[in-house]
Amino acid sequence: MADTITFRPDEDTSKALAVLTKDGTAVSAAVRAALIDAARRKARSAIRAEAEMLAEDEADRAEAMQVLRDMETLRAW
Repeated sequence: MADTITFRPDEDTSKALAVLTKDGTAVSAAVRAALIDAARRKARSAIRAEAEMLAEDEADRAEAMQVLRDMETLRAW
């Protein structure tokens, strides 16, 4: 069984919760879905930032290009 979490929503949170539950969705389900969505957005943002950092790394890009050139010589066709 999952832990029970309580929180005190402020006005903005209460409004957001009202929007998420307007269609009859249970508060618990809406909160779970919102937390999962937020975690996914945060993970995507971290991956995007890492990709941007690597794209700006001249040494890494040069090494990747060298690997591609080396792999080209191994092609069968």
